[in-house]
Amino acid sequence: MTSRHDHYTPQPYDPYADDDFTWFNSDGQPAAVPQGQQGQQGQQGYGYDEQYHAAQQQYEQYEQYADAVPQQPVGQHEDQPTYALRTVRYQQVPDEPEYHIPETPDAGWDDRPSRRRAWVSRGVLVVLMAIQAVLSLRLSNTAFQDEALYLAAGHNIIDHWTNGTPLHSGYESYFSGSPMLYPVAAAVVDGYLGLSGARLLSLLCMLGATGLLYSFTRRMFNERVALVAAAMFAVTQPTIVLGWFATYDAPAIFLLALSAWIVVRTNRAPAIAVLLAAPVMVLAVAVKYASALYVPTLVVLAALTAWHHKGWRCLLRAFLLGLGTAALVGVGLMYTDVLAGVQQTTTNRAHGTDSAASLLQKSAEWGGLMFATAVAGAAAYALRGRMNESPRSYGLNGPGWRWRVLLGLVLTGTAVLAPAYQIHLSTAVSLYKHLDFGLLFAAPMAGVGVIRLVGKHFRYPQLGILIWVAALCLGVSQSEWRFGLWPDSTPLVKAIEPYMKPEARYLGATYEVPVYYLRDKTNHSQWTSTYGIGYSDEKGKIHHGREGYRLAIEAGYFDLVVLDGVATPDLDKYLEQQVTKSGHYRMVGTISFELSGGGTGSYKIWTKTS
Repeated sequence: MTSRHDHYTPQPYDPYADDDFTWFNSDGQPAAVPQGQQGQQGQQGYGYDEQYHAAQQQYEQYEQYADAVPQQPVGQHEDQPTYALRTVRYQQVPDEPEYHIPETPDAGWDDRPSRRRAWVSRGVLVVLMAIQAVLSLRLSNTAFQDEALYLAAGHNIIDHWTNGTPLHSGYESYFSGSPMLYPVAAAVVDGYLGLSGARLLSLLCMLGATGLLYSFTRRMFNERVALVAAAMFAVTQPTIVLGWFATYDAPAIFLLALSAWIVVRTNRAPAIAVLLAAPVMVLAVAVKYASALYVPTLVVLAALTAWHHKGWRCLLRAFLLGLGTAALVGVGLMYTDVLAGVQQTTTNRAHGTDSAASLLQKSAEWGGLMFATAVAGAAAYALRGRMNESPRSYGLNGPGWRWRVLLGLVLTGTAVLAPAYQIHLSTAVSLYKHLDFGLLFAAPMAGVGVIRLVGKHFRYPQLGILIWVAALCLGVSQSEWRFGLWPDSTPLVKAIEPYMKPEARYLGATYEVPVYYLRDKTNHSQWTSTYGIGYSDEKGKIHHGREGYRLAIEAGYFDLVVLDGVATPDLDKYLEQQVTKSGHYRMVGTISFELSGGGTGSYKIWTKTS
């Protein structure tokens, strides 16, 4: 601090200043004694000896303050008593403060990689994955038709390999993935832990996909973007549902995430290292044929992520990955029988009747918030590439705007592949599951969008929290609705179990469910679905469609008929009329159920009488 004040200071009081005959005058000097009286005073003393010695002692003590006593001007008032104040100017204090405030840095933090930041981010990621796991584990229902189909097929294949049990033909022709991969793996787990174990396998795959998403997003951008991307992906409806759904989709998404991680992780390695991703990509396609739709994205990503380190040589990296993947796919198609399944379930899939408007609406409901955030992030990233918020951070220049635009288009555009393909097929079947494949790639840009909205140094954290909470609420409500679209099959299984016979034939809308739960008493070959029939009459002629069902019921071909009015409601009404009219069947039970959407229905069971 600086102190430069002039002030008045009172001087020491002189108790003898008013006495002309004292030993001290007002100026602090001994009084002048007349020359003739010096000896006389010394001899006689006049009784002042004690006064003299006291004054002398005071004078000696006062000498140390003599310099501070103001000198009076010599004149006619020199002997006047003085009790004066005078201005005393103290020593000047320099302008600089007595203590120095250290220079403050231009930022209070640094976003360079550090062990502490890495572990803190991993801790937050673990919390996010725990939330994701809880959201999936809270879902509850009996096996869905697809789950029951794949698990029962897996058990049938395992029994064929181990015991020589006849293998139900046709799995390769209508399965959306290789029947020798996921169905077998899930059936092994199901054999020990049941349906919950098979669903737990899917949960582990989805949690792994979230972790890999965080890892490769962190390498492409930073920890904050990676955490937001993982948080957004973890709470969407498809992610929550697929985390507790025993189908192909969860392992396929995990394998695609692993492929993306390898592509990004090897961006500085020699070009040939990218081939490590090729077998993983092919395995993803084999597990779920629809995964092939996202192979081009991974090939382009292989070039983009290596541009800053290799320049135009990054094209060699993309070429090697594309060539290696194509070669492995060709070998797989040559030595397996999955081509028919690929054509029927993917490339030449039958078209439905859903309109483009309804498909767009459903896509917006189930993934629109995250996609809109990703679009905003891609636009913001194209305008400003700097991802670091600290002026002291490294790499402030960032990539060029052309590269940023291309990366945003590739990642965000991947999310529209599934809706576009479903619109082409005019069907909403599996739309919500396929949406999650694209959202996996759009998630990094969604993370950029939220981070840019929050601003530097968490200026508007409430906006980011608002978006995530909105996504969480949508994911929770939609996943509950999705998991309640099919009725609880427990009463049905108990009701039809006494009618299961080794050589009997059955008609059922969702026969895969009783086949899964009663696989020790029945198998696929005994059942006919309401989705299609090929009935052969006495003359050997094959009949399809409603005519085939009518002729089979009139001939008493089925020993048991089970209808629910949910999967194929119009056909179920027609079949109910034919069963009642035929005279070969009697109703043995009606089991009511409720659906999560507020609807109700009932299982109707007929058994053959003659």
